[in-house]
Parts: sequence; C-alpha cells; structure tokens
Amino acid sequence: MSTPDLQPARPLRVLALAKQIPVFEDMRLGPDRRLVRDGHVLHMNDYCRRGVAQGLQIARASGGTLSVLTLGPPSADTVCREAIAFGADAGFHVTDPAFAGSDTLATARALAAAVEHLGPFDLIFAGRNSVDADTGQVPPQLAELLGLPFACGVRRLRLSGERLSLLLEHNDEWLDAELDLPAVLSCAERLIDPCKIKDPTVWAGVDGSRIRTIDAAELGPGPWGAAASPTSVGPIWTLTIDRRREVLSGDLAEGADRAIAVLEDRGALAPAGAPDVARGSGLVVELPAAQSGGPTVGVLVEPARDRHSRELLGAAARLANAVGGHVVALGPDAGVELGGFGADAVQRISAAGAVPAGGHGGLAEEDVAAAVGDWAEGVQPWAILAPSTAWGREVASRVAARLGAGLTGDAVGLSCEDGRLIAEKPAFGGYVIADIACSSTVQMATVRAGVLGLPEPRRTPEVPVTEVTVTPGGRLRVLGRRRDDDGDLLAHAEVVIGIGVGVDVDDYDRLRADARKIGAELCATRKVTDVGAMPRARQVGITGHSISPRLYIAIGLSGKFNHTSGVRAAGSIVAINPDPEALIFDWCDVGFVADWRDVFDELIPRLEAALTG
Repeated sequence: MSTPDLQPARPLRVLALAKQIPVFEDMRLGPDRRLVRDGHVLHMNDYCRRGVAQGLQIARASGGTLSVLTLGPPSADTVCREAIAFGADAGFHVTDPAFAGSDTLATARALAAAVEHLGPFDLIFAGRNSVDADTGQVPPQLAELLGLPFACGVRRLRLSGERLSLLLEHNDEWLDAELDLPAVLSCAERLIDPCKIKDPTVWAGVDGSRIRTIDAAELGPGPWGAAASPTSVGPIWTLTIDRRREVLSGDLAEGADRAIAVLEDRGALAPAGAPDVARGSGLVVELPAAQSGGPTVGVLVEPARDRHSRELLGAAARLANAVGGHVVALGPDAGVELGGFGADAVQRISAAGAVPAGGHGGLAEEDVAAAVGDWAEGVQPWAILAPSTAWGREVASRVAARLGAGLTGDAVGLSCEDGRLIAEKPAFGGYVIADIACSSTVQMATVRAGVLGLPEPRRTPEVPVTEVTVTPGGRLRVLGRRRDDDGDLLAHAEVVIGIGVGVDVDDYDRLRADARKIGAELCATRKVTDVGAMPRARQVGITGHSISPRLYIAIGLSGKFNHTSGVRAAGSIVAINPDPEALIFDWCDVGFVADWRDVFDELIPRLEAALTG
C-alpha cells in the first residue's frame, strides 16, 4: 500500500480513535438527559472513519500496525469490528459503567490513560469532531494531556521519515504546516475515502479475540465518568420553531406578493441592521462602563476575527458586570482598541525573539494556550470565553485540560445564575438546547459566531496593555496561511441564500447579483462544495456550519436533514424547488414549486424594496 506521499523511515505503530454514535436522524434524549442508544441504529462517527482509513494506509506503507480505540458501552465494540473488517490489526474497547456521564475532559482523560497504558504510539488519528455534539475538544485535550503536538483538520498529508507535511482546513482558511512524530491529528471530511463496511454480518464475523476489553480498574483509580467531569447538564428544552409550510404554485407575481406578506408577518423583512432579539445576531447591545477589580472574565481574541471578538467582548462585559468584575482580552495582536468593545485590560501575546513564518505572530495554538494557561493559573479568572473556531477550540481545549476546567463547546447563549456561568449548548443538529454549568473554579466556553449581538462602541480611556512573550515551541510549524473566504460574513448575515446542486454553475453570476440587491450572503450544501463550486467555508449542515439568519432562501436543494439541520434556527425560510415532493417544503415557511430563476424575477425586486427600505 506504499504511495509516493508516504515514505516512513521505520514501521509505525498507529492508533485511530473511533466513536460510536446513533444515526443522526434517529438521535433523542432519555429522561436522564443522556443519549438514548437502545433501539437505534449505531455507527462509527463520520470523521473517525477518515482516521481509520488514513491510519491503515500509513500503517501498511510503513510495515507497521493500526489499532483502533473506542470508549463506550458494550455495544460500541461494533466500531472495532468494522475497523478490523476494514483492515485494522486490533481493537481496544474501553468500557465500564464507571465511565458513564463523561464530558469531553473526562473522555480525554480516560483515552489518555488508555494510550499511555497501551502505547507508545507514533501517530494518533481522531475525527475533527463528533457530529452529534460538534465540540472538537477531545483531540486537542488528549494532545495536551499526552504532551504531544496536535494538528486540526488534516486535509492532506505527506510523510517523509519522521516528518509530516500537512495541509490543514480551518474554517475559512488553509494552513501549510509540518510537525515531527509522535503527534495527534484530527481528520477533515475530505482527507481520504472513509472506512465503511456496510454489511453488519461482516462485522459479526470478526474474531472477537482481536478486540481487547479494558475496564476502569485496569486504567487506575480515576476518578472517571461523571465524577471526573467538570461540566454538568442542566435543563434541556426542544428548540421548537413554527414553520408555516405554505407551498405556492401558479401565478408567480401573486405568489411573490403572498410570500412578502408572510415574511412581513413573521418579522423577516426589517431593514438590515435592525435589532432581532429572537436571534441575537444583528442585535446591537449596550456595554456597561469600564471596570477594574473583582472577578476576571478572560476573552481569547483570535487574529483577524474582529467581529467575532467584538461579540465575545460585549458578552464578557455584561457577564463581568453581573459578577462585579472586569474583562481581560488575551491574544496575538490584541491591542488598546479592544477597550472600545468591552475589554478593561489587554494581554498581548507575542513570540520571543525572531518571529517564525506563518502568521498569527508566529505563534501556534499550543503556544498561545501555554501563555493563557500561565495567566489563568495565576489569576484564576471567573470565566474564559473563546471563539468556536478551529483556533479557539484548540487553545481553549488545551487550557481547559491544563487547568482541569469545565469547557462548553459551541455555545449559542451565555448567562449568569447564582454567580455561575450558564452556557446554552445546542445538540442533535439544533433540535435541543441544554444549559451547561461548570463545577470548576475557572469556567470556560467556546461561542458560535453571530449569536450574541454586537456591542455599541463605548468611549473609554485607553486600557492598559501588558506585553506577554512566549518562546514558540516549534512543534507544529505553520509555513503559511491563506483564506479563501471570510467566515464571519456568513455567520453574521441577516439574509442568506442556500444553493444546492439544482443550481447550474453558469447561473452563479446572476445569483450573486441578486444576492447583492438584497444584502444576502451565499451558502451551499456539501455536494456543491465537494465539486468546488463554492468554498468549503460556505458549507452549511452537519459537517459544515450552523447559521441563524433572519431570512434563509433555499434554492435547488432537496432539503435532506444533513443540510437543513444547519439552518434550523433561521428566523424564516423560503424554499424554491420544481419538485413538489422535495423535502425542503417540510422545513419552510413559504415554498414555490417552480424554477428559482422565474421566482427570483418576481421575488427579488420585492425583497429589495422591503429590506433596503
């Protein structure tokens, strides 16, 4: 199985982590607020399938071995069986009632204990995230606990001796990077064709002696499971959205008039920038006055994410006001101007000595995490907020693992109750929202862009800026960064047009012109981004982004759950498809059974008049 891109110097011991999850459409919660597994079809997490396949390729090219490690109930042995049927040499199944209730940090600790018990391994593959939870926290937390370098979102790799050259997919940017073995890697969606054995009878035929079961006692005294989890789940509620499901056919001019009436009734046609309390995005919020002293709320500021940073700082300022504290912004390139958006002090993190190539001040995520961890250990902040981006997730995850802090991933709301941080976490494709609380001294959350509202700039004296220098570790060496899009544009858009494969690429110029008229951004289904018709950063759905525009217009797409789960929180949805049986009509408020171009001839002028005032 040797390939020109894989030239290892020696046999490698490779490990792939694999998580068992229910088929996404079947997921539901039980009365104990845990995932109900009984009676549902279970399978290997989609991203983990890439790790198994890539791990097998490297193991065979090196003359080494691939093992698969899973943590879960007895039924989770099926992922080991499928991987072995695919070609893996052995499976390790960590299972014990003691692991029940594990959050991401408790999971990472159990996996780290298993890796140290079974290792050493030269290379550990993991999925970029689990599609049922979308936190992306376990792989970087595992790397931090094992003291290993980590690369997120590997889209392409080349191995020469002990060195890996990588192309990494991070939200709306691409990174060229390299690192040396051993390392932990998380896999992007298109890294390699996935491990997939569809016939369960093949799994059943796998020799069970090739799967080693490991219980909690074998890994040590713990604590494990819920006892080791610094986050806990509070009230859970279903995100119920009333859709009109009014499908129109016939005269398009009359239909367009009717659509405008429905959208006006639903509040979808306020002029751009008008407050939308229901969604948060577009809401301009007032900041409290600058503060000093009291509990600290830290905000991780990612370079070149100005709008997202403003959201986080505004939220932090309101939280700090609730607990009588103040806000400290931390990050590469963080400056005095952040005082206008909620920061009371700034910690600017920079590289000591010559700045390495690769942007972000020459600092890798683990370098920033080291500086933030040192700061947090001394200050013991009340909370730390971070962007829910590849950068923010790794930095926050490493800091949380170092501090033993609770970390809620991809939060869509923040509040303070009885002096504690409550983060609202969506799950199961946005069907439910759970209140997550942290028991740790330092409380942490990564936050989705476009959900908290932008602060009105405040006039404030210049805030103090403290320079913090870090010597880059040099383990993950970023050689270059490039963006093919600006993800903040889509995250904060009030109007979005979603494109499916039913839209001819030749019509994109016309579509872009129509979008400009109504101030809309464009997004796409996975099939559209797979063929390169739209950037990967514009993919919406289970393995893409989740967005919540005031108005979403779906054209040329069927409405399968994989995509519509990403727009579930949209204020109003207009669907256009010539097939009257298209699933998208079950998700919309107004639907047109027609060609989108004909509908746009009538609808766009009306929307332009309403939205531009």
